[in-house]
Amino acid sequence: MKKSTVVQLFKQVICLCMVAIVLAPILLTLFAALKTKVDMVKTSPLTLPAMDRITFENFANVLTDKYLLIGFKNTGIIMVVSIFFNVLFGTITAFIIERFKFPGKKIIVSLFFIGMLIPSFVTEIARFKIINGLKLYNTLGAPIVIYVASDLMQLYIYRQFISTLPVSLDESALLDGCSYFGLFRKIIFPLLAPATATVCIIKAINIINDMYIPYLYMPKNKLRTLTTFLMNYANAQQGSWQTLAAGIIIIMLPTILIYLFFQKYILAGVAAGAVKE
Repeated sequence: MKKSTVVQLFKQVICLCMVAIVLAPILLTLFAALKTKVDMVKTSPLTLPAMDRITFENFANVLTDKYLLIGFKNTGIIMVVSIFFNVLFGTITAFIIERFKFPGKKIIVSLFFIGMLIPSFVTEIARFKIINGLKLYNTLGAPIVIYVASDLMQLYIYRQFISTLPVSLDESALLDGCSYFGLFRKIIFPLLAPATATVCIIKAINIINDMYIPYLYMPKNKLRTLTTFLMNYANAQQGSWQTLAAGIIIIMLPTILIYLFFQKYILAGVAAGAVKE
C-alpha cells in the first residue's frame, strides 16, 4: 500500500471519528426522546426503540408547557433587537475606524481589542452593578445591552471586510456630491451584506444558546428564554429523562436549522474580508 494511500485513509478515519463524536450525543438524545419511560429503563441508550414502540408523547408534553412559548418569544425579541444594534453600531464604528484619521485612533482600536481579550467573568461584578444602576435588572433590556456592548466580534468582521473595499469608491461618491452619510448608506452598507449575514447568523446562534446571562439577569418566570426554560424544565422533570430529551431536541432545533440553512454565508462572509487583493 502506498504511503499517500495510508495517509488519506488515516485522514478519513480521523474525520469519521470526529463526526461520530459530534453526532453521538445528538443521536442518543433523539433516541431517548422517542422512548417511553419503560423503554428507557429496559433498553440500551444506544438503540432506537422498535417502530411499534416509538412515541411522540414526550414532545407533546414539552410543547404544551406554557413557558416554552414565552421562551421562544423572549429569545426572539432579544435576538432581533440585539442583532439590529450590533449591525448598526458595528458597521458605523468599523467605517469610521477604517476610513477616517483622527487623534487617538490607535488607542481607541487598542481598547476595543483589549475589551475582546478580557474574559467576561472578570468584569461580571462591575457589569452587574451597571445593569442594576440602569434599572435594567429583570428586564429584557439587560441581555440586550450586554449582547450589544460586550461582544465586539462584529467590529473585527466589518473592519476586515471594509479594508478590502477600494477607497476609490469613496472618492468617486464624494466628488459626485455625496455626503459621508450618503456614502455609508448607499454604497458601503449594501456592500457589507455578506459580512452582515455572517454577523447575524453567528450572533443569533450565540444568543439562542446562551444560558448564563438570561439566568443571571432575568430570573422572573415571565422573562424565561429557551435556555432558562430548559434549565427549569430539567429541574421539574427529574427522573423523566425521555421528556427532558424531547425538550432538548426542541430547544436545539432553531440553532441547527439556522446553521444548516446559512452555513455557506458564515464561511463566505468570514473569508471575504480575510484577504486583501
